[in-house]
Amino acid sequence: MFESTETFIEKVVELKRVIKVVKGGKRLKLYACVVAGDGAGSIGIGHAKSSEVARAIKKATVIAKKTMVKVDVTGGTILHPVKGKFSASNVILKPALTGTGIIASNPVRAVCEAVGIKNILTKSLGSNNPTNLASATINALKSIRSVATVAEMRNKPIEYFERKKYEKDKGDTEKEPNK
Repeated sequence: MFESTETFIEKVVELKRVIKVVKGGKRLKLYACVVAGDGAGSIGIGHAKSSEVARAIKKATVIAKKTMVKVDVTGGTILHPVKGKFSASNVILKPALTGTGIIASNPVRAVCEAVGIKNILTKSLGSNNPTNLASATINALKSIRSVATVAEMRNKPIEYFERKKYEKDKGDTEKEPNK
């Protein structure tokens, strides 16, 4: 079998038993939802069912790798606030400063870690179904516009949108002694 040289970050979002009732009784299967990413802006989601845990996760991982999409991630965060929706789940993603970390629920965290985001603020609204939250997060990330696209739309140079780097941070102010 062909082995790819790329390493993927694979996270299991949901693993549950599903039962189908048939004439002779109940048929048990395991459902797996997996997100896979390269940690540099590509993300995919896969769902699969099987009679064994390992097979269900493997099938979902293969599907996730096939359905990868490219996302704009710069400096370990996103460029602007976005909203994503899938079914009854809504997700709001906001960029955060370096050192904030990933403030998110488990399915949203799994997607953000797999895509390579290190600093982000999130809020999930509506349904908290893990599979739907992961899909809503991917929909939100797909709607991020690149700096070049926004600059072209507004007829401004790209430098206009880059964050200004000051020599002194606002947090580095010296405290004045009390008199």
